Amino acid sequence: MEGKARNAPALLFLSLTCVFLSLSTLTLSTSPQFQTLTINPLPEKPTLSWADTEPESETQTLSDSTSSDASTTTSLSVQLHHLDALSSDKTPQDLFNSRLTRDASRVRSLTSLAAAVGRTNGTRARGPGFSSSVISGLAQGSGEYFTRLGVGTPARYVFMVLDTGSDVVWIQCAPCKKCYSQTDPVFDPTKSRSFANIPCGSPLCRRLDSPGCNTKKQVCVYQVSYGDGSFTYGEFSTETLTFRGNRVGRVALGCGHDNEGLFVGAAGLLGLGRGRLSFPSQIGRRFNRKFSYCLVDRSASSKPSSMVFGDSAISRTARFTPLVSNPKLDTFYYVELLGISVGGTRVPGITASLFKLDSTGNGGVIIDSGTSVTRLTRPAYMALRNAFRVGASNLKRAPEFSLFDTCFDLSGKTEVKVPTVVLHFRGADISLPASNYLIPVDSSGSFCFAFAGTMSGLSIIGNIQQQGFRVVYDLAASRVGFTPRGCA
Repeated sequence: MEGKARNAPALLFLSLTCVFLSLSTLTLSTSPQFQTLTINPLPEKPTLSWADTEPESETQTLSDSTSSDASTTTSLSVQLHHLDALSSDKTPQDLFNSRLTRDASRVRSLTSLAAAVGRTNGTRARGPGFSSSVISGLAQGSGEYFTRLGVGTPARYVFMVLDTGSDVVWIQCAPCKKCYSQTDPVFDPTKSRSFANIPCGSPLCRRLDSPGCNTKKQVCVYQVSYGDGSFTYGEFSTETLTFRGNRVGRVALGCGHDNEGLFVGAAGLLGLGRGRLSFPSQIGRRFNRKFSYCLVDRSASSKPSSMVFGDSAISRTARFTPLVSNPKLDTFYYVELLGISVGGTRVPGITASLFKLDSTGNGGVIIDSGTSVTRLTRPAYMALRNAFRVGASNLKRAPEFSLFDTCFDLSGKTEVKVPTVVLHFRGADISLPASNYLIPVDSSGSFCFAFAGTMSGLSIIGNIQQQGFRVVYDLAASRVGFTPRGCA
């Protein structure tokens, strides 16, 4: 009897533990299964409004990007816009179709680069803040968003594409052997007091993957080729860039005299990758190796997107996941995707093994600002798609459209209930708004599930799924974060 009495507290503890676990399980299983999608049409072409001159009182010179002085830091912010704004007069349908064409080219470019590295089994050659506005675009092959910034001294303002999938900063330069059509006059380095060539064999020149030398001038030469056949070639130089009155000196950039491909509209590219020559890497000390962007959903908002460099780029409410290093390819931002939930339930068959980055540099998951539609390895996509179809069985199906094989006829409706979708990264569960995965594809009410499968081992989280989040790149802590409703 005494023994039974002594065991009573233990039995009570076990009973309470079981009750607690049951309640925990119940709480987990009752996470939201559906959310409301507001029906919005395909977005019209956005309009642009930029001030190319900065009041003298607002202009300040930040220390050279190559300076080792990290005693002071600042922040920069820029506006971002979608490339659609640089397109000639096109209908919303034309703009969307062009976006999908560019997207396919972009994915081929990224996957071919990753595959080439995997085949060769070799490696590629190796605070403060500011902000600018980000524009999302449809007319370019190497990125969907651009900003306006000043190049040289005095500053000449041009549109530059921002791209997390490439490193080298470059701009079209006069005289042109061959230049594509751009909105602004081509930059003339002879009219800038701050332009300087980089000598052959200098440490900066050796940072290029394939450095070249103009033996006649004894200046460093660069060439960047993209998977879609586009390329830029010219002198590797240093120049001052101006962001909303903040001048950043001695930024290493390519001055391209021969530029061919899908770069119509913008003057060049601001590489935001993880490599040593990307803009964040070059200005790392000055801005504490931190930047973030927020891409607005253009079908629901006319606000510009934005990008911030420096400590103010970090949001307190961001959910972070660690960055993963690919020793064979240092440009991309790799993360660990562990699974996906649809309608509050983990999708069977979508496991971390489907997204594993192997020792040869193949596979993995990257976050990319220049890809629109998220690509998942084929087995993961099929499982996700099938789970979504089951959850959305109440919606009227529509024919396939382009790369989308799961579409719905929502004509005549103002809103519908759709299954929730949650991406489970290591340490961060990201619940997507409905408009980030069910998108309009025409003007007659057809909406499609905005994911696609890929035969490549590389999975890509695209910018449609990133809309509305402030995506934080904290390179100092080797992590990426997501802040919901972060564009305010």
